[in-house]
Amino acid sequence: MTSRFVLRLVAALSAAVVIPFTAAQAAAPVEIDRIAAVVNSEAITERELQQQVLLVQRQLREQNIEAPPPDVLERQVLERMIVDRAQMQLARDSGLRIDDAQLERAIATIASENSLSVAQLRDRLRRQGIDFDQFREEVRGQMVRQRLREREIDSKVQISDADVDAFLAAQTGAEASDRSELHIAQILLRLPEGASAEQIERQRLRAEEIERQLRAGADFGRLAAAFSDAPEAMSGGSLGWRTPDRLPQMFVDAVKSLKPGGFSPVLRSPAGFHVLELVERRNASMPVAAGQPVVQTHARHILIRPNEVVSEDEAVRRLREIKQRIEAGAGDFAELARQYSMDGSAGRGGDLGWVYPGDTVPEFERAMNALSPGQLSDPVRTPFGVHLIQVVERRTNESSPDRLRQQARQALRERRIEENYEDWLRQLRDRTYVEYKLDRYAMAAQPSGADPR
Repeated sequence: MTSRFVLRLVAALSAAVVIPFTAAQAAAPVEIDRIAAVVNSEAITERELQQQVLLVQRQLREQNIEAPPPDVLERQVLERMIVDRAQMQLARDSGLRIDDAQLERAIATIASENSLSVAQLRDRLRRQGIDFDQFREEVRGQMVRQRLREREIDSKVQISDADVDAFLAAQTGAEASDRSELHIAQILLRLPEGASAEQIERQRLRAEEIERQLRAGADFGRLAAAFSDAPEAMSGGSLGWRTPDRLPQMFVDAVKSLKPGGFSPVLRSPAGFHVLELVERRNASMPVAAGQPVVQTHARHILIRPNEVVSEDEAVRRLREIKQRIEAGAGDFAELARQYSMDGSAGRGGDLGWVYPGDTVPEFERAMNALSPGQLSDPVRTPFGVHLIQVVERRTNESSPDRLRQQARQALRERRIEENYEDWLRQLRDRTYVEYKLDRYAMAAQPSGADPR
């Protein structure tokens, strides 16, 4: 088990890729489907753009984030479609494909993890106004982009022994005094590679205006959705809970003296300009030195990930029912995990093996630590979904040097992958020729780095 639950890719896809294209919309008379933008030699149509805008609007509503003005949101969505299209083109040109057989297996897995057959999944989506063929192609696209990232980024990240040594020294030195967990949100205004002085100044002024609006009482999530170039923009800029070792040091330093709800000044990095919000801070478990006793927990869980078929409330309701069945002796945890869990551990009856402190996300660890052996948790929400947790047993063991180095290497690798991926996306976007076709953008054909705003 790694330091984070490794969910099967397809279990996550249905939460993010569905296009809410209703039957009524499909039947409505439509004028010529105009071209919104040309990405290298491929068109993004206005209909495609509006479908994605509807999806994002629904996602924002579900997160209780106020949507930005329609024209601003449309431009944000179009920019993300451009980056996605550029990735798909690169994958296709380099021979990376997901064939129909692979796609059908992924669709079958999505259906199975929602306790449905493929036919039932198709019917469920149809009743929700979702076009099944388009759903399939969006799943294919997500799979292609994931494979592309693994090839271009993940496989090339190397962490040296010297990197690990420096990390461990920091953990036991002055930096170890602050063992808080941080919930941070960010707004990123990206700079193109080789940005001119004029481009840098323009983005700096925009970042300062965003900071001014925040200090005047503007909502951070709304501004993130409207202006941020970061992938998490449509989640209000939220990076979730992270320990300092999983954040850029610049971010840690910037929020160190902030109170929850406070904002950083404008920060400059190679990626661009950032404004951060410290959403919340809480204590984290202290690192365990080699040779010191550490409590390990043998745990198992059932994970239901909310998606277009199952809402978060429905996931909570299902897990409560499963808990009641187990406690009443009407169901076996392992069998129910195999039947319902969406985690990779489902085939093992939900068994996670012996878990060290820090192996799981903080929300999971806190709930697990509150349980006695044999006890079941209430449904627990984490960034991965909703869990039902059971502690099987506990033991005290020594933390070995090899174990500490493994954890350090994994933390560094996760941070490096995220940083490299952001930089890679920026470079890919800068190399992409984009021509904006809609009159409301008032943009002529421009090479890489063009900003429609």
